[in-house]
Amino acid sequence: MGPFSRCLSILVYHRVVPEPDPLVPDVVCAKEFDWQLAVLNRWFTVMSLREATARLRSGTLPVRAACVTFDDGYADNVTVALPFLRRRSLPATFFLATAFIDGGRMWNDSVIETVRRVRGDTLDARCLGLGMLLVSSIDHRRRAIASLLEAMKYLPLEERQERVEELGSGVSLDLPLDLMMTTEQVRHLHASGMDVGAHTVSHPILAKLDPERAGIEIREGKNRLEAITRAPVTLFAYPNGKPGRDYRAEHVGMVKQLGFEAAVSTAWGVAHVASDPFQLPRFTPWDKTPGRFLLRLMQNTFRTAVERV
Repeated sequence: MGPFSRCLSILVYHRVVPEPDPLVPDVVCAKEFDWQLAVLNRWFTVMSLREATARLRSGTLPVRAACVTFDDGYADNVTVALPFLRRRSLPATFFLATAFIDGGRMWNDSVIETVRRVRGDTLDARCLGLGMLLVSSIDHRRRAIASLLEAMKYLPLEERQERVEELGSGVSLDLPLDLMMTTEQVRHLHASGMDVGAHTVSHPILAKLDPERAGIEIREGKNRLEAITRAPVTLFAYPNGKPGRDYRAEHVGMVKQLGFEAAVSTAWGVAHVASDPFQLPRFTPWDKTPGRFLLRLMQNTFRTAVERV
């Protein structure tokens, strides 16, 4: 048995939409998610993240173990993804940013939905130094979204929200208020046997916050989810998740001190017995055919360069 045979592949999803969305083509749709689960179920041992991390520590992980995780807390995780998971009796972990439960909207979705709804051929983005962005076609709108997200991603939290509001101030738009889960949907996930994990309160870049505020974000997100589910929340996902850039060693320490049992990043790779359980790597699937998807998973299995802080 090779040295990499007992490793853990952790897949990370965000949204699973009912039908393909031409404005954000990389978002997984229901049909794609279904065949991806079929591939996983056939070629991997799909486990809950809690069980997998415990068995990783003890050295009892099965060959080709895999976990399914979701970040942020989108309502379609419950309405679209959950039925597919339950149909195949597969577990998953859902990392939720609690500020957006019950009608909230993440800043990036405000940007996407503003670009989706704006009328005319241009969008005024001078508040970000981007001038007038073309939005006269789907391709133009995709490029506009990419430029806006890139320009805003690492702005301080309050400044970023101000720029989002400025972007939509010149147009009359009704942005959706039902993109994220409700409290009842969170409880339904938990009651369905799925793990609910913490993802801070407002999904900040932790490395951009002072230590006190970062600690509050991590702690209060955990506390609210425990109040909703009435169960311990033992898993954490770092927002954005790039080691060294989005979170630092001090944040890993905070997660440990708050009693979490494991945490995940977005560094690519697979976890082994020697991996830091508080900086487990994950993998984002994007291939559009089952064969290529499986090949990508197998290639990722042999990816051993894991970033840490």
